[in-house]
Amino acid sequence: MKIDKNIILKREGKKSILIDTFYSEEKTNQPIVIFCHGYKGFKDWGAWNLMAEHIAGEGFCFIKFNFSHNGGTVDNPIDFPDLEAFGNNNYTKELEDLNDVIDWSQEHFKNNSAINTTEISLIGHSRGGGIAIIKASEDSRITKLITLASVSNFENRFGSETEIKTWKEKGVKYVQNGRTKQEMPHYIQFLEDFEANKERLHIESATKSLELPVLIIHGDKDTSVNINEAYNIYEWSKNNQLEIVENADHVFNTKHPWDKDILSEELKSVIKCITGFIK
Repeated sequence: MKIDKNIILKREGKKSILIDTFYSEEKTNQPIVIFCHGYKGFKDWGAWNLMAEHIAGEGFCFIKFNFSHNGGTVDNPIDFPDLEAFGNNNYTKELEDLNDVIDWSQEHFKNNSAINTTEISLIGHSRGGGIAIIKASEDSRITKLITLASVSNFENRFGSETEIKTWKEKGVKYVQNGRTKQEMPHYIQFLEDFEANKERLHIESATKSLELPVLIIHGDKDTSVNINEAYNIYEWSKNNQLEIVENADHVFNTKHPWDKDILSEELKSVIKCITGFIK
Protein backbone atom coordinates (compact mmCIF):
# COMPACT_ATOMS: atom_id res chain seq x y z
CA MET A 1 0.00 0.00 0.00
CA LYS A 2 1.21 3.50 -0.84
CA ILE A 3 0.80 5.87 2.10
CA ASP A 4 1.68 9.55 1.74
CA LYS A 5 1.36 11.59 4.92
CA ASN A 6 1.30 15.33 5.55
CA ILE A 7 1.11 16.48 1.94
CA ILE A 8 0.86 20.28 2.11
CA LEU A 9 -1.92 21.86 0.07
CA LYS A 10 -0.88 25.51 -0.21
CA ARG A 11 -3.64 28.01 -0.98
CA GLU A 12 -3.33 31.65 -1.93
CA GLY A 13 -4.58 33.93 0.83
CA LYS A 14 -5.72 30.96 2.94
CA LYS A 15 -4.13 28.64 5.49
CA SER A 16 -2.52 25.47 4.17
CA ILE A 17 -4.20 22.08 4.57
CA LEU A 18 -2.41 18.85 5.47
CA ILE A 19 -3.54 15.75 3.60
CA ASP A 20 -2.87 11.98 3.91
CA THR A 21 -3.53 9.48 1.10
CA PHE A 22 -3.75 5.67 1.29
CA TYR A 23 -4.18 3.46 -1.80
CA SER A 24 -2.86 0.42 -3.67
CA GLU A 25 -0.55 0.92 -6.63
CA GLU A 26 -1.45 -2.56 -7.89
CA LYS A 27 -5.21 -2.05 -8.22
CA THR A 28 -6.93 0.12 -10.82
CA ASN A 29 -10.00 2.33 -10.75
CA GLN A 30 -10.10 2.75 -6.95
CA PRO A 31 -12.91 5.13 -5.90
CA ILE A 32 -11.92 8.08 -3.70
CA VAL A 33 -13.14 8.22 -0.09
CA ILE A 34 -12.59 11.52 1.76
CA PHE A 35 -12.83 11.60 5.57
CA CYS A 36 -13.79 14.76 7.50
CA HIS A 37 -12.87 14.82 11.20
CA GLY A 38 -15.09 16.40 13.84
CA TYR A 39 -14.98 19.19 16.42
CA LYS A 40 -11.72 19.20 18.42
CA GLY A 41 -10.60 16.45 16.04
CA PHE A 42 -7.69 15.95 13.65
CA LYS A 43 -6.77 13.51 10.90
CA ASP A 44 -4.31 11.53 13.07
CA TRP A 45 -6.65 11.16 16.03
CA GLY A 46 -6.83 7.74 17.69
CA ALA A 47 -7.52 4.88 15.30
CA TRP A 48 -8.19 6.97 12.16
CA ASN A 49 -4.87 5.93 10.54
CA LEU A 50 -5.70 2.27 11.12
CA MET A 51 -9.20 2.82 9.76
CA ALA A 52 -7.70 4.49 6.66
CA GLU A 53 -5.42 1.49 6.02
CA HIS A 54 -8.29 -0.97 6.40
CA ILE A 55 -10.61 0.91 4.04
CA ALA A 56 -7.82 1.43 1.48
CA GLY A 57 -7.04 -2.28 1.74
CA GLU A 58 -10.55 -2.99 0.44
CA GLY A 59 -9.79 -1.23 -2.85
CA PHE A 60 -10.30 2.47 -2.20
CA CYS A 61 -8.16 5.59 -2.27
CA PHE A 62 -8.67 6.91 1.27
CA ILE A 63 -7.95 10.61 1.85
CA LYS A 64 -8.05 12.37 5.20
CA PHE A 65 -7.04 15.90 6.08
CA ASN A 66 -6.96 18.52 8.81
CA PHE A 67 -9.41 21.37 8.46
CA SER A 68 -7.26 24.50 8.06
CA HIS A 69 -8.46 26.09 11.31
CA ASN A 70 -8.75 22.96 13.48
CA GLY A 71 -5.94 24.23 15.76
CA GLY A 72 -3.14 22.10 14.31
CA THR A 73 -0.25 23.45 12.26
CA VAL A 74 1.76 22.20 9.29
CA ASP A 75 4.66 21.42 11.64
CA ASN A 76 2.49 19.98 14.40
CA PRO A 77 -0.70 18.44 12.95
CA ILE A 78 -1.58 16.59 16.16
CA ASP A 79 -3.41 18.38 18.98
CA PHE A 80 -3.90 22.14 19.10
CA PRO A 81 -0.77 24.33 19.10
CA ASP A 82 -2.62 27.13 17.22
CA LEU A 83 -5.57 28.13 19.39
CA GLU A 84 -5.88 31.45 17.54
CA ALA A 85 -6.71 29.55 14.34
CA PHE A 86 -9.12 27.31 16.29
CA GLY A 87 -10.95 30.40 17.59
CA ASN A 88 -11.30 31.70 14.06
CA ASN A 89 -12.75 28.50 12.59
CA ASN A 90 -16.31 28.35 11.28
CA TYR A 91 -18.57 26.12 9.21
CA THR A 92 -18.16 28.00 5.92
CA LYS A 93 -14.36 27.77 6.23
CA GLU A 94 -14.69 24.01 6.68
CA LEU A 95 -16.91 23.75 3.58
CA GLU A 96 -14.32 25.74 1.63
CA ASP A 97 -11.53 23.49 2.93
CA LEU A 98 -13.43 20.37 1.90
CA ASN A 99 -14.06 21.81 -1.56
CA ASP A 100 -10.34 22.54 -1.97
CA VAL A 101 -9.45 18.99 -0.89
CA ILE A 102 -11.89 17.55 -3.46
CA ASP A 103 -10.41 19.80 -6.18
CA TRP A 104 -6.90 18.77 -5.11
CA SER A 105 -7.72 15.04 -5.13
CA GLN A 106 -9.11 15.19 -8.67
CA GLU A 107 -6.10 17.16 -9.90
CA HIS A 108 -3.52 15.11 -7.96
CA PHE A 109 -4.77 11.74 -9.26
CA LYS A 110 -6.02 12.79 -12.74
CA ASN A 111 -3.34 10.83 -14.63
CA ASN A 112 -3.20 7.92 -12.18
CA SER A 113 -5.01 4.84 -13.55
CA ALA A 114 -5.08 3.35 -10.04
CA ILE A 115 -7.61 6.01 -8.97
CA ASN A 116 -11.13 6.73 -10.22
CA THR A 117 -11.50 10.49 -9.71
CA THR A 118 -15.13 10.50 -10.87
CA GLU A 119 -16.37 8.43 -7.95
CA ILE A 120 -16.03 10.32 -4.66
CA SER A 121 -17.59 9.33 -1.34
CA LEU A 122 -17.54 11.54 1.74
CA ILE A 123 -17.32 10.25 5.32
CA GLY A 124 -17.99 12.79 8.08
CA HIS A 125 -17.54 12.11 11.78
CA SER A 126 -19.55 14.12 14.32
CA ARG A 127 -19.50 17.81 13.28
CA GLY A 128 -17.69 16.65 10.12
CA GLY A 129 -20.85 14.68 9.33
CA GLY A 130 -22.85 17.90 9.15
CA ILE A 131 -20.21 19.44 6.88
CA ALA A 132 -20.21 16.33 4.64
CA ILE A 133 -24.04 16.41 4.35
CA ILE A 134 -24.06 20.07 3.28
CA LYS A 135 -21.19 19.56 0.82
CA ALA A 136 -22.87 16.48 -0.69
CA SER A 137 -26.07 18.51 -1.20
CA GLU A 138 -24.12 21.22 -3.06
CA ASP A 139 -21.60 19.27 -5.13
CA SER A 140 -22.56 16.86 -7.90
CA ARG A 141 -19.09 15.27 -7.80
CA ILE A 142 -20.06 13.45 -4.60
CA THR A 143 -21.52 10.03 -5.41
CA LYS A 144 -22.07 8.58 -1.91
CA LEU A 145 -22.27 9.91 1.65
CA ILE A 146 -21.50 8.23 4.97
CA THR A 147 -22.19 9.88 8.32
CA LEU A 148 -20.46 8.61 11.47
CA ALA A 149 -22.02 9.72 14.77
CA SER A 150 -23.08 12.86 12.90
CA VAL A 151 -24.82 15.94 14.21
CA SER A 152 -28.14 16.84 12.57
CA ASN A 153 -28.28 20.48 13.69
CA PHE A 154 -25.61 23.17 14.01
CA GLU A 155 -27.73 25.93 15.55
CA ASN A 156 -28.66 24.15 18.78
CA ARG A 157 -24.96 23.82 19.70
CA PHE A 158 -24.37 27.51 20.36
CA GLY A 159 -25.83 27.44 23.86
CA SER A 160 -28.75 29.13 25.63
CA GLU A 161 -29.91 32.69 24.95
CA THR A 162 -28.11 33.84 28.11
CA GLU A 163 -24.88 32.12 27.04
CA ILE A 164 -25.10 33.65 23.57
CA LYS A 165 -25.74 37.12 25.08
CA THR A 166 -22.60 36.79 27.26
CA TRP A 167 -20.62 35.51 24.28
CA LYS A 168 -21.66 38.52 22.20
CA GLU A 169 -20.74 40.92 25.02
CA LYS A 170 -17.30 39.38 25.59
CA GLY A 171 -16.55 38.57 21.95
CA VAL A 172 -15.11 35.16 22.92
CA LYS A 173 -16.08 32.09 24.90
CA TYR A 174 -13.83 29.26 26.06
CA VAL A 175 -14.42 25.51 26.10
CA GLN A 176 -12.06 23.23 27.97
CA ASN A 177 -10.56 20.32 26.09
CA GLY A 178 -11.06 17.39 28.47
CA ARG A 179 -7.97 15.56 27.22
CA THR A 180 -5.39 18.35 26.74
CA LYS A 181 -6.90 20.67 29.39
CA GLN A 182 -6.50 23.63 27.02
CA GLU A 183 -9.01 26.46 27.21
CA MET A 184 -10.09 26.60 23.58
CA PRO A 185 -11.44 29.94 22.31
CA HIS A 186 -14.48 30.46 20.10
CA TYR A 187 -14.55 34.03 18.80
CA ILE A 188 -17.94 35.55 18.12
CA GLN A 189 -17.21 35.43 14.36
CA PHE A 190 -18.19 31.72 14.56
CA LEU A 191 -21.78 32.61 15.51
CA GLU A 192 -21.86 35.63 13.18
CA ASP A 193 -20.75 33.49 10.23
CA PHE A 194 -23.45 30.94 11.05
CA GLU A 195 -26.14 33.62 11.24
CA ALA A 196 -25.01 35.10 7.91
CA ASN A 197 -25.17 31.66 6.25
CA LYS A 198 -28.04 30.13 8.20
CA GLU A 199 -29.95 28.87 5.17
CA ARG A 200 -26.92 27.18 3.65
CA LEU A 201 -25.93 25.63 7.00
CA HIS A 202 -29.37 24.10 7.67
CA ILE A 203 -28.60 20.36 7.83
CA GLU A 204 -32.24 19.28 7.61
CA SER A 205 -32.84 21.13 4.31
CA ALA A 206 -29.52 19.88 2.91
CA THR A 207 -30.38 16.27 3.86
CA LYS A 208 -33.85 16.47 2.34
CA SER A 209 -32.37 17.66 -0.97
CA LEU A 210 -29.96 14.70 -1.28
CA GLU A 211 -30.54 12.25 -4.14
CA LEU A 212 -27.37 10.19 -3.65
CA PRO A 213 -27.14 7.03 -1.44
CA VAL A 214 -26.61 7.82 2.26
CA LEU A 215 -25.27 5.47 4.96
CA ILE A 216 -25.96 6.65 8.54
CA ILE A 217 -23.87 4.99 11.28
CA HIS A 218 -24.26 5.72 15.01
CA GLY A 219 -23.34 3.98 18.26
CA ASP A 220 -26.14 3.27 20.73
CA LYS A 221 -23.90 4.32 23.65
CA ASP A 222 -22.90 7.70 22.17
CA THR A 223 -22.99 10.31 24.94
CA SER A 224 -21.56 13.15 22.77
CA VAL A 225 -24.10 13.17 19.93
CA ASN A 226 -27.50 11.70 20.77
CA ILE A 227 -28.62 8.75 18.66
CA ASN A 228 -31.81 10.69 17.82
CA GLU A 229 -29.66 12.81 15.50
CA ALA A 230 -29.01 9.67 13.41
CA TYR A 231 -32.76 9.00 13.31
CA ASN A 232 -33.30 12.60 12.14
CA ILE A 233 -30.87 12.17 9.23
CA TYR A 234 -32.50 8.83 8.41
CA GLU A 235 -35.98 10.37 8.42
CA TRP A 236 -34.95 13.33 6.23
CA SER A 237 -32.97 11.41 3.62
CA LYS A 238 -34.48 9.34 0.81
CA ASN A 239 -31.99 6.80 -0.54
CA ASN A 240 -30.65 5.70 2.82
CA GLN A 241 -29.43 2.93 5.11
CA LEU A 242 -29.19 3.15 8.92
CA GLU A 243 -26.71 1.10 10.96
CA ILE A 244 -26.83 1.29 14.75
CA VAL A 245 -23.64 -0.15 16.26
CA GLU A 246 -24.36 -1.90 19.55
CA ASN A 247 -22.38 -0.84 22.65
CA ALA A 248 -20.46 1.76 20.60
CA ASP A 249 -19.61 5.21 21.95
CA HIS A 250 -19.00 8.41 19.95
CA VAL A 251 -15.64 7.18 18.61
CA PHE A 252 -16.67 3.51 18.31
CA ASN A 253 -14.75 2.45 21.41
CA THR A 254 -11.37 3.83 20.39
CA LYS A 255 -9.43 6.68 22.02
CA HIS A 256 -6.43 8.94 21.54
CA PRO A 257 -3.71 7.88 21.50
CA TRP A 258 -4.53 4.44 20.01
CA ASP A 259 -1.39 2.34 20.50
CA LYS A 260 -2.80 -0.98 19.32
CA ASP A 261 -2.38 -2.31 15.81
CA ILE A 262 -5.90 -3.74 15.85
CA LEU A 263 -9.26 -1.99 15.65
CA SER A 264 -12.00 -2.13 18.25
CA GLU A 265 -14.74 -4.62 17.33
CA GLU A 266 -17.13 -1.68 16.95
CA LEU A 267 -14.90 0.21 14.50
CA LYS A 268 -14.32 -3.05 12.59
CA SER A 269 -18.07 -3.32 12.19
CA VAL A 270 -18.23 0.32 11.00
CA ILE A 271 -15.55 -0.31 8.35
CA LYS A 272 -17.37 -3.41 7.12
CA CYS A 273 -20.57 -1.35 6.72
CA ILE A 274 -18.72 1.44 4.89
CA THR A 275 -16.83 -0.75 2.41
CA GLY A 276 -19.91 -2.86 1.70
CA PHE A 277 -21.99 0.28 1.12
CA ILE A 278 -19.51 1.93 -1.27
CA LYS A 279 -18.93 -1.29 -3.21
